[in-house]
Amino acid sequence: MSQQIVILAAGKGTRMGADVPKVLLPLHDEPVIAHLLNEIKTVPQDTTPIIVVGFKKELVEETLGPDYLYVTQFDQNGTAHAVMSAQSAITAKNFIVLYGDMPFTRQESLLKLIELHNSNHAMISMFTGVVPNFEHQYEHFLGFGRIIRDPQGHIVKIREYKDCTEEEKQITEVNPGIYMFNSEWVFEQLKRVNSENAQHEFYLTDIVELAIQDGQTIYSLPIAAEEIYGINTPAHLEFARKLI
Repeated sequence: MSQQIVILAAGKGTRMGADVPKVLLPLHDEPVIAHLLNEIKTVPQDTTPIIVVGFKKELVEETLGPDYLYVTQFDQNGTAHAVMSAQSAITAKNFIVLYGDMPFTRQESLLKLIELHNSNHAMISMFTGVVPNFEHQYEHFLGFGRIIRDPQGHIVKIREYKDCTEEEKQITEVNPGIYMFNSEWVFEQLKRVNSENAQHEFYLTDIVELAIQDGQTIYSLPIAAEEIYGINTPAHLEFARKLI
């Protein structure tokens, strides 16, 4: 089965307080995104990775060089909008969505996700992170969406933290937002995603609910919390240096 990797890297990273894209901030003498790019070099792909750029895109392209396929997200209108920006560059039957500010996702985990997805001829597969609690180093994951399952263990919804009941906030299975999609199926679904939310943006999490409405099984794999650590603040960057 054919697949491509799409890395979302268009954001400014306002909370970082820097005037460069956050994916270019130094993490042990390399840009944050370089750690992810190094890890995925041996993941089977039909093309070189697609990188969705936006804020100071020329600087990102100049820093990372010509070995990647760049597409531009002209307005930062959410993760679903970023994926739609890459549609013309996606030619494989399936693609994986990764994040340039999430540098620790490992090749071994991605290979497992690819195997799960392809062996089930899935339309959508995803990672879920399980944490012991939301204290100390795990406080980072408190604001992640929660995975809601039925009594049989099937994913039935992803509940954004701000919409969770107090009981749902205690769920320790969280959504890192890393998906593998069947390309044809997901771009049909993306036409149905709207921006009727507090941020007025288009989110990939809505695809899960659309998949359920479409009668699709959502296949999932657990992933270590360290692999889905994202860098959004200076404190996150400092902790990432310790994780290295």
